[in-house]
Amino acid sequence: MSAILLQDLDADGVLRLTLNTPSKRNALSEAMLTALGEAFETAGRDPKVRVIVLAANGPAFCAGHDLKEMTAGRDASDGGRAYFSRVMRQCSGVMQGIVNCPKPVIAEVAGIATAAGCQLVASCDLAVADKNAQFSTPGVHIGLFCSTPMVALSRNVANKHAMEMLLTGDMTSATRAADIGLINYAVAAEELRETVMTMARKIASKSSMTLATGKRAFYAQSEMELTDAYAYAAQVMVENMLARDAEEGINAFIQKRAPQWEDV
Repeated sequence: MSAILLQDLDADGVLRLTLNTPSKRNALSEAMLTALGEAFETAGRDPKVRVIVLAANGPAFCAGHDLKEMTAGRDASDGGRAYFSRVMRQCSGVMQGIVNCPKPVIAEVAGIATAAGCQLVASCDLAVADKNAQFSTPGVHIGLFCSTPMVALSRNVANKHAMEMLLTGDMTSATRAADIGLINYAVAAEELRETVMTMARKIASKSSMTLATGKRAFYAQSEMELTDAYAYAAQVMVENMLARDAEEGINAFIQKRAPQWEDV
């Protein structure tokens, strides 16, 4: 794993991925996007990983794309069209990789999360932030609407809240972000890591088969019409009921004992 993205897997199966380019405000450079994409793909296949926490070193969680790197792409003969297309595809692939990763992903946010950095937070399944953290989609300030961050943002918050952030580019406080559903909680800075790790360990104690089934089903049904969503979810429940861990979990509940997961 590249030094720009640190990893640490604890005994509970919680993998911490830490963005580690604080001098660049943990910008999503091509190298960072590559490292993130590979990390989530690898973690998704690793049975030792049960939950992923995405954190960052330095005063910013993530300031979005590396604009100096992006600007250099304009030097190509096509003015940067091919380069911009490739980077946007790569970034979109990373965000979808987080959603499609079978392991639950929790963002631990300290500092600012702007543009594609806000998109990164919105793409995670859960998010907890330091009360001093701030979020924004500020592209309008520089003539660049945050269209790809819009996709993740609009799937987390109501349309008018999303449009307010996108059209004004203003900073949104952590408290406000929690109120509108962009994050789960805003906590004191000294409580951030422990709050996240408590949540992560609680989730890690569940059957990883059940978590993967539920995460996949949640995002699939959310894009369906109501009737189709119920039909799909009912079939997922049937298959889940037939799984070994569901049988074990129900029996353990009836017998008033702790379940012994096999993750199948």
